[in-house]
Amino acid sequence: MTPLTLVYTITALWLAAYGLNAFILAFLYLRNRKRSSEPPPIELEALPTVTVQVPTYNERHVVARAIDAVAALDYPRDRLQIQLLDDSTDDTTDLARERAAFHRSRGLDISVLRRPEREGFKAGALSWGLARARGDFVAIFDADFRPKPDFLLRTVPHFLHRPHLGLVQTRWSHLNADYSPLTRAQAMAFDGHFVVEQTGRDRSGLLMNFNGTAGVWRKTCICTSGGWQSTTLSEDLDLSYRAQLAGWETLYLPGVDAPAELPPQIAAFKRQQARWTQGSVQTLRKLMGTILRSPRLSLPQKSMALLHLSGYLAHALMVLLLITTLPLLLLGEKPPSLGNVGLLLSLGPLLIYAISQHALYPDWRRRLLTFPLLILVGVGIAWNNSVAVWRGLRRWGGPFARTPKFHVEGSSDHWSGSAYRLGIDKSVLGEGALACYALAAAAVAHATGRYGMLPFLLLYAAAFGTVAGVEIVQALGRREPAEPEDLGESFSPN
Repeated sequence: MTPLTLVYTITALWLAAYGLNAFILAFLYLRNRKRSSEPPPIELEALPTVTVQVPTYNERHVVARAIDAVAALDYPRDRLQIQLLDDSTDDTTDLARERAAFHRSRGLDISVLRRPEREGFKAGALSWGLARARGDFVAIFDADFRPKPDFLLRTVPHFLHRPHLGLVQTRWSHLNADYSPLTRAQAMAFDGHFVVEQTGRDRSGLLMNFNGTAGVWRKTCICTSGGWQSTTLSEDLDLSYRAQLAGWETLYLPGVDAPAELPPQIAAFKRQQARWTQGSVQTLRKLMGTILRSPRLSLPQKSMALLHLSGYLAHALMVLLLITTLPLLLLGEKPPSLGNVGLLLSLGPLLIYAISQHALYPDWRRRLLTFPLLILVGVGIAWNNSVAVWRGLRRWGGPFARTPKFHVEGSSDHWSGSAYRLGIDKSVLGEGALACYALAAAAVAHATGRYGMLPFLLLYAAAFGTVAGVEIVQALGRREPAEPEDLGESFSPN
């Protein structure tokens, strides 16, 4: 076996491991999905003080919606504190202060807090706010979330009879899943994670992660686990793993959901994915040794934790697999195949998505028609995420590139006129190059009679071409006028 063939084989086997992991998580979900986690009834007088934190940075379109949502939480007012942790550099701050003042006049303990410096980005904001929090428990919502009024009443009681419970995470639902084919694809991807993967991990004793928002922390857990740290861009993943390694318990509640906005612009989606990828790789580097040495964890727990933390490496492996294919074909070598086993393992993600759609929606069969687009997008962002993998391997922390939110919920809402609209990222060049590379490899495969390689290579070409093409079209498309309510300029008086 030549070195090139060896690289191809190792890459294919590594990718197959992630496919096997998907089947394992699907099995764990199906085995444990009927287990319930209902807390005993709690009298209102027994409820503890909760601090709700909403970190914001240039969120003019959604900050009023976020404030109104957390202000509407059904919880005793004398035990509720709301912090808007604002690092904005535009008019978001003025909009937030105006809306917060309205709710404060109605007796709510709500304040807009600004740091002297934006050090540590989101992790720094959460840590700075925590030092000023009067609650024993801290609920966190990103600015694009609109939690339901009963959110705290359905999450906080779980802590009261479980003294070692440090974190309760809930499911993300979607405000604008049907806005466009892109948002439908994203919704399906998130549903797979939140319905199957998180439930499977939590109810099987595996390590799970805080998703950065729509969760509640015990303040003591944060402090004793090392607090919020900005050494990675995934401060949520980092802290939740450190807490579990320190002996704290976590709980996932799939039956409690918090609606949020999905990015309608593919450049914003790619930015979000790149940040999560870089942060996950940094967290893997940071905690891998601790996980392997942990006396608290079994071998299966350690193995699944490392697969979890390294999941975004799959994108870099996909790019490597493509790059090695063409020289193998030109040299006349036969790339090894996993055969029917490899085909079966590649169906793992489809199984997860099918299960999640069936669990959530009566029209789940129709929704699965979005799966081909999800495949194209999932493969097409591989170059974008591969670059992020490289950054995560080379350095700690880094600039926190926020995902712009546009207050897009219905089909009549527009985002293209917003000042937050992103331009064309240079990753488009890599995607275009890889699309051409895949087509060249497909031509060689056809000319040499290696027809079995064609579906794989044409999928790559279509995926990279689709992602690059959509980004260019969206960036250069006509700008719709920004409407006044999108800028937060008008507020409901009730």
